[in-house]
Amino acid sequence: MTSRRSSATQTGAAKVEVGSEIMAIRSNRVVLANAIGPAEIIISDGKIVDVLPKRNWAQSSGEKVLDVGDLVVMPGIIDPHVHICEPGQPAGEGFTSVTKAAAAGGVTTIVDMPLYSCPPTTTLSDLDTKLQLAKGQCHVDVAFWGGIVPGNQAELLPMLKAGIPGFQCFLRATGVEDFSHVCLQDLHMAMNELQGTDCVLLFNAEQEPDQWTPVLEDPTEYSIFLDSHPDSMEVEATFTIAELCLQYKIPCHITNLSSAQALPIIQDARQKGAPISVETTHHYLNLSSECIPPGGTYYKCSPPIREKSNQEQLWAALKSGQIDMVVSAHTSWSLDLKDSDSGDFLKAQAGIASLQFGLPLFWTSARRRGFSLHDLVQLMCKNPAILSRLEDRKGSLSPGMDADLVIWNPETEFEVNRNIIHHKHKLTPYLGFQLHGKVFTTVIRGRLAYLNGKFASKPQGDLLVTERKMPTKVSSPYY
Repeated sequence: MTSRRSSATQTGAAKVEVGSEIMAIRSNRVVLANAIGPAEIIISDGKIVDVLPKRNWAQSSGEKVLDVGDLVVMPGIIDPHVHICEPGQPAGEGFTSVTKAAAAGGVTTIVDMPLYSCPPTTTLSDLDTKLQLAKGQCHVDVAFWGGIVPGNQAELLPMLKAGIPGFQCFLRATGVEDFSHVCLQDLHMAMNELQGTDCVLLFNAEQEPDQWTPVLEDPTEYSIFLDSHPDSMEVEATFTIAELCLQYKIPCHITNLSSAQALPIIQDARQKGAPISVETTHHYLNLSSECIPPGGTYYKCSPPIREKSNQEQLWAALKSGQIDMVVSAHTSWSLDLKDSDSGDFLKAQAGIASLQFGLPLFWTSARRRGFSLHDLVQLMCKNPAILSRLEDRKGSLSPGMDADLVIWNPETEFEVNRNIIHHKHKLTPYLGFQLHGKVFTTVIRGRLAYLNGKFASKPQGDLLVTERKMPTKVSSPYY
């Protein structure tokens, strides 16, 4: 396949080593706010200090100047929905493996969900435990969400003061013993506690169906699982969230949007002044229920992957701006937790591994639908930075921002196979996919965390939790 020329191996890239610090990056395709073209990004102390047009480039180039020719340079991907199972879940994904996968995929910042560690992140003490364990393990920057469970409202402000951006909660049973779902009373108590802060509440938007009885049919058929999670579960949950958001005016974010039927509710709430945002995931945009084989429990996620017609409605909503961002919701489980031997969709653990391939997954499908590189940056860099309260330092290539970048070739095609996967478990529905968009290097605050298949020997990531003064004004950055 013909692709744009890259001079990366003939110039600066031949002189740098993974883990080294870079003072400048040059490319003929730098994605800036209003243009894509030649630019030199000047870096000092891990920050972008200037962006120069080509006519102002210095003549000399040294070992700390990386010239990547025609490769695309853009802000690093920010993924605000990643499940890390450390501490306490040795069968799940840990900090080292998940951040290596992130770096290999051009993801420079991830935000850990509170659910699957043991203990989950629902108290300040549990947050401290997780922070101590994560130190020195992370190849990319990591921030952390807290969790809302019944009875922990006294823990919310201390966790917020410690530096987390907000809290996740569930409106139906999670299957995790120490992370119970919340009822309306729990939410009113929590939202009263959090009014006047700038935190965001994340909702897994499913409520229990009014009526559903497991049918005595073959549980290896995906249709059985899909029938157990009808669109109405998301619709009802979205109504509940929209009403709470309007009442308290606390920013609310819907995770894992699967059903396009919930979108009109979100739009109506926005028009009434609700500071509500919404994400969808790579699996809802790239997989459809019609293609899931019997026993293919590696496709199971919650909410479920729905039909192709629903998928096209999600793409249309992305194009029109109704959906704010695309995330991985990455969860990497072992074969036994996925019930691979029995292929029972009702018993298998939910979750799909995709963090490493989020950028090419999105780009492969989006470019056919007329999305631009600027759209990609908006949906996978800028808006996730806003959600995660990191917009003052990440998400764009502007002076003063962290020098977090991904350098990649949108035209290069590759196949997903086990040998290139850095997730802890290789089980993913994307094996065998032909994708466009190969990552060449990932830069974390001016240092090469990943370079052409190799990782820095010393992890380059920071933990993005800094004690802060409690703000007094609620922000609604999307509207």
